[in-house]
Amino acid sequence: MAEEVKRDIPEIVGFACSFCSFKASEMAGSLRMKYPEGITIIQVPCSSRVDPAFVIKALFEGADGVFVAGCHPGDCHFIKGNYYTRRKIAALKEMFKAFSMDKKIKLFWVSASEARRFVEKVEHMYKEIKEGSGNEGKKG
Repeated sequence: MAEEVKRDIPEIVGFACSFCSFKASEMAGSLRMKYPEGITIIQVPCSSRVDPAFVIKALFEGADGVFVAGCHPGDCHFIKGNYYTRRKIAALKEMFKAFSMDKKIKLFWVSASEARRFVEKVEHMYKEIKEGSGNEGKKG
């Protein structure tokens, strides 16, 4: 059994809607923009499809942070999906305040053409986590 190597790189899980945010992440790659390693992006049909349980599971299984990225309000391909997302994530962050983990959850809006904005948001979250405290919810 290989010994687990402790890394100094924050692990961040991101859920990105397929119509806007995920396209922005792909465009960033096509334009050879770089963002820190340790970021795992999961494509979802709409940001509203991200169940709060997915965020909780990611944090308690070792992610240092989780972001949900969706279309700008009013631009959702599923009409009101991002409004539902905003309410769900706000409630989840409020719940996580009790554990001082609310800052480990981010929500942001990015259109398909905003590759630079996507990279900036991810880099900002990465820096906040790297400079902040460890994830109290981490196992082991």
